[in-house]
Amino acid sequence: MISKKQLQLAFCSGILMIIASCKTASVTAQTTNVTVTTEEQIYRPNFHFTPKKGWMNDPNGLFYLNGTYHLFFQHTPFQSIPDFSKMHWGHAISKDLIKWEELTPAIAYDEKGAIFSGSAVVDKDNTSGFGDGTNVPVVAIFTYHNMQKEKAGEIDAQSQAIAYSLDNGKTWTKYSNNPVLKNPGIKDFRDPKVFWDAKREQWVMGLAAQDRQHFYASKNLKDWVFLSEFGKDVGGHGGVWECPDLFPIKIEGTEEEKWVLIVNINPGGPNGGSAAQYFVGDFDGKNFKMDALFTQQLQKEKVAWLDLGRDNYASVSFDNVPDNKRVIIGWMSNWDYASQVPTNQWRGTTTIARELKLIKNEDHYSLVSEPVHQLENYTSKSVKEKGITANEKVTLAENNEIDLTKAVVELSLKDLELATYTFALSNKEGELLTFGINNAEHYLFIDRSKSGKNNFSDKFYQPLTKAILDKKQKEAVFKIILDKTSLEIFFNNGEKVMTDIFFNSSPFTRLDLLSEGKINVQNLEINQININ
Repeated sequence: MISKKQLQLAFCSGILMIIASCKTASVTAQTTNVTVTTEEQIYRPNFHFTPKKGWMNDPNGLFYLNGTYHLFFQHTPFQSIPDFSKMHWGHAISKDLIKWEELTPAIAYDEKGAIFSGSAVVDKDNTSGFGDGTNVPVVAIFTYHNMQKEKAGEIDAQSQAIAYSLDNGKTWTKYSNNPVLKNPGIKDFRDPKVFWDAKREQWVMGLAAQDRQHFYASKNLKDWVFLSEFGKDVGGHGGVWECPDLFPIKIEGTEEEKWVLIVNINPGGPNGGSAAQYFVGDFDGKNFKMDALFTQQLQKEKVAWLDLGRDNYASVSFDNVPDNKRVIIGWMSNWDYASQVPTNQWRGTTTIARELKLIKNEDHYSLVSEPVHQLENYTSKSVKEKGITANEKVTLAENNEIDLTKAVVELSLKDLELATYTFALSNKEGELLTFGINNAEHYLFIDRSKSGKNNFSDKFYQPLTKAILDKKQKEAVFKIILDKTSLEIFFNNGEKVMTDIFFNSSPFTRLDLLSEGKINVQNLEINQININ
């Protein structure tokens, strides 16, 4: 067992490992009288959705209707490790994408199989015929996974099915003629994401097919025809393609419309395990074709990543969002270790909901994401400062000022001529979570190796999570969301995003900023988030 003194030594050595070129800089952990004794107090997020009990992975069936956002998710409500033979769709609702209310599981497994990932659409024109003349039908499209077939070695264990709701998603009726799309002989054939293609007056389904993307079309959500395939020899192919999402989006500041295809992949992420990649191009109702500029971009980047952290997977967007905004939410974990994380009553959390925007520069596209603005409505306390200068180290926040287990930190650095700027979160145990920017070698980083419990999986522990930058930065803007055991970094207005989880044994109570020389903080704002 590691002694308190050893932990304190590890605390200091952790800083030295991250800032190898720095002068020695001490960081004193702020002590606190708060005592946390239960799993709920230590680990359950304050404002990210987490099921009350059981297992959760991919977000499913996201839609907005009559003032309410609906979040469905892969769920085994009776145990905190996944049972793939008995997967349900769990269900939660929200008025603002921040405060969620969990409902009873919505769609349960049956004799045809477990209910795997998929999507839901608001069928405004009743193309499906499921409407009753009064209520707008919501149609869920999901993958049936037949575990008996899988165990027997049969290749067609997965097929696509539908269910409908006439009461805003509260109750569901499975279609009597399921499946609506049979397996053509592909082992990994799943995760249908459906949208209404208004120009062609058709429903389009994007479907993961091993390491490719298939597209299908339908007029009624029941009868589907094959359109095309995308994905050979482009993007990341380190694992199976999953949870796709195709949608139109205007280039920011213009009326020019492009199409974005998000494809989640496992394994093969930039820092190991699960991650999400994206492509920018055009869709003609049959084929998705990459934009010429984006094709050139991939020749340099190889893969365009939605989030370069370890813990954002299965990100997909909501249907029918007001003002045509494109809002996504992801599963905040990684298949490398998700079933081993040190919670027993529940496992699985969602990311903060994020709005997507497409930026076009001279030589590349960027799909940027930022937290939805509704989060700002829950600010209960703020710390604001301007023009902070220091040599080597400055304390940005302590627990007597702000609660760092539920905070949004916004900070801009200027005159970045030094090699490394490191943020350090610490607690009374001497545990340490560091993150920041290495400007000499052009990357952002997160180091959770000394952040607390990490021996539950060899794949969880690794020295650094990195996000490569294309050049040295003169200025840097960080938005940092902290929620007990998660860190979401939005760099330079969401141009680069990193999400990592960690499991500290007591709350982090202090945030320091360190460098090997002068620190120049132009603006600092820390908002405490309270959700009752």
